[in-house]
Amino acid sequence: MEEDLDLRAYEPQLGEKRQIIQPTCLNDPKLKILKEVLVDWINATLKAEHIVVLSLEEDLFDGLVLHHLLGRLANEHVSVEEIAVTTEAQVRKLGIILEILNNKLGVSDETAKWSVSLIHSKELLATLHLLVAMVKRFQPDLALPPDVRVEVVSFEVSRSGIKSDKHIEHITEGWSDPDKGSDKVSEGRKDPQKEDLIDELMLLEPHKISAFKQAILHFVNKNMSPLGLQVTEIEKQFADGVILLLLIGQLEGFFIPLYEFILSPASDPEMLHNVTLALEILSDRDIQVDNVDPQGIVSQDVKSTLRVLYALFKKHKSR
Repeated sequence: MEEDLDLRAYEPQLGEKRQIIQPTCLNDPKLKILKEVLVDWINATLKAEHIVVLSLEEDLFDGLVLHHLLGRLANEHVSVEEIAVTTEAQVRKLGIILEILNNKLGVSDETAKWSVSLIHSKELLATLHLLVAMVKRFQPDLALPPDVRVEVVSFEVSRSGIKSDKHIEHITEGWSDPDKGSDKVSEGRKDPQKEDLIDELMLLEPHKISAFKQAILHFVNKNMSPLGLQVTEIEKQFADGVILLLLIGQLEGFFIPLYEFILSPASDPEMLHNVTLALEILSDRDIQVDNVDPQGIVSQDVKSTLRVLYALFKKHKSR
């Protein structure tokens, strides 16, 4: 049964209006990818200042990270205390920084999907909206995963009780974003959640396909780095099955004996042997990969390769 949000756990105050991401959505693979991409972007941007962010929810609420991002991205150096310790100081600092940021982003307090109160309260939804807006304004070439959407519970506290409702909110644009004229793409199609994700992906604009591929590459390389290996071309480097087998071994926690596969395949039949073995191992370990022909991966078919890698990502996304 789907887990519902328990509003009592949030101790809402009289007159308060809030929006909370439904807990079940926090495990959505595309949301996890978006969070990883944003964390990596922040850390790359602030590397010279030796600031490291581990959690979007826990590391941005006091204004320190946003203060430094504003300086790096907008060359806007604000005279505020570097480390705000008290709640009052943190709120005051956030107010100054968000006022400048909102002006740079072209939004008002009324139209912004974030606020001092929401950011300071560690609200993930507001923090994501703010960071995505900053990326679009200051680094539009950064590839964000497309069509990230979550179920949101909106609630308002009055003297008569708590009024709440649910809706789907988009965090990044995708094929279903009406502002992009993509209704034509989806016209007559079934609910995308019930369709093959990779087929749906291929209907998106090239830069959004690239964003998804980059997110998968990030996942792959993070898990292959202990072996000293790096993947830069998904289609080509997985075609012989070697890296795929090594990745499966890393993720599933076992060593595949070298005599079971060909370490340096020199022909299509040898590559096909490796890829077939990899798919058999996935099947044996109950990792479902539908509509994938081993020959497709050997032939460098991007959809076949992505289906396999995405299946691994779904199981091991927390690694």
